[in-house]
Amino acid sequence: MQPELSAISPSDVREDVTELLVQKLRAEIGERNFRHWFENRSVITFDGQTAQISVSSPFLQSWMQRRFGRTVMTIAHSLASQADVSWTVDESLGSASVDGERAASHSDVSAEAASLPAVPRGMLPFPVLVAASSSEVAPKAHASTTAPRKQRRFMSLADFVSGPCNELALTAARQVCIAPGERLSSLYLHGSVGTGKTHLIEGIYQEIRRQHPQLQILFMTAEDFGNRFTHALRTQALPGFRQRFRNVDVLIVDDVSFLDGKQAMQEEFLHTFKQIVSHGGQVVVTSDCHPRLLKRVSDELVTRLLCGMVCRIETPDLETRRKIAQSKCVELNAQIASEALDYVARRFVHSVREIEGALNTLRAWQHMTGRKVSLTVARQALSELERDCIRVVRLADIERAVCDLFGVTDDDLKGARRTRSVSQPRMLAMFLARRHTQAAYKEIGEFFGGRNHSTVVAAEKKIDTWLRSETEMQVGGRRWNLSDIVERLEQQILAG
Repeated sequence: MQPELSAISPSDVREDVTELLVQKLRAEIGERNFRHWFENRSVITFDGQTAQISVSSPFLQSWMQRRFGRTVMTIAHSLASQADVSWTVDESLGSASVDGERAASHSDVSAEAASLPAVPRGMLPFPVLVAASSSEVAPKAHASTTAPRKQRRFMSLADFVSGPCNELALTAARQVCIAPGERLSSLYLHGSVGTGKTHLIEGIYQEIRRQHPQLQILFMTAEDFGNRFTHALRTQALPGFRQRFRNVDVLIVDDVSFLDGKQAMQEEFLHTFKQIVSHGGQVVVTSDCHPRLLKRVSDELVTRLLCGMVCRIETPDLETRRKIAQSKCVELNAQIASEALDYVARRFVHSVREIEGALNTLRAWQHMTGRKVSLTVARQALSELERDCIRVVRLADIERAVCDLFGVTDDDLKGARRTRSVSQPRMLAMFLARRHTQAAYKEIGEFFGGRNHSTVVAAEKKIDTWLRSETEMQVGGRRWNLSDIVERLEQQILAG
């Protein structure tokens, strides 16, 4: 029976468990393989949580992961059930491993990768529970002189502040955590920046790990997925890449809109999505817009994203912003008066991140002065921050955004045509002009073709009625919910 890791003293744990892992690896793969591939050609460390293996090049890393990745993972799990394995590149080992890299020719690698047996669900050849981008992995010449890697801090569902703007999304997230892949095969969360999408999926990740420790779960951004896919293409390592991603039980991908316009990545993600869902797995993705508003994404991928549950997270209302401000104040351990918190909630309305930034400013003032933050202090301290957040929206900005989305020209919006393909975008532009500019009805009417103020008033009322009744609008051959169109346009207008 192997000794429990907790019985090893903190000062000796790294050395002892590393030696134990090396001994088991040597016995498992044989003395000849160990000498040829590991001895004097790699650096192995194990701290009881992560087995770190450094090799000389990305090519050799890819080769050794395929040949020995599953064995190393099995050994690491025998020593610590929640252990992970991380393979990194250390170019200082290059001179010692040139002959090994030459031995692993591209043809040999391709032949072995193609002949690998199908990996059973729940056992990956080299799983990573939290995917980190390659830029986060620093070369490690020797473990004894390298500081421990900082792990990503995941937020919890328990800390998520709920309100009318996000209750449905939070309920769906909890259902996913209770029974991954059963109630909802896929969950698509979308909304403007700073509305809590990443917080929700991080909470899902944490909760599934707690409730279902036996499941293999992969959390990453769409950019990470794209980078790893590109690397696999460049190194002719697609079979291993597919085994790694398509055999997980739960795949969580943040900001899937990154794939917009990237056809090869979309195709790979589509097949990964289909493989996981068809085997009873769970997929959770986020984006800043509805799947139908992803302009350069294939129809098949859009329909796959729509096949589960699509939840929109709205910008927090005033009461929810008050709750968020109070929650963040407790989290920061700051002494801020309730009137000041209410002021923050009323003045910073676009995203949770704005509220966090304002509270960080007030906490810094409190630490500097040693006094509690009052309403007067909050107004003074945040006045410059508020000024910097102001963006002046012009009528021309709204005109450009509407024309780009609907594929019409500015002459169309300002002309006399009354066909639906032109009149609806024109009414929408007038509605947005009233919402985001200080222009009067008369000024807006004159800008859009010399129309009188009553035309603008009627357009504003019409769009407002359609929004409340969840009317759909035809754009680009598809029927889109008007609220999604308005959200998309506002993002473009406010982003400049």
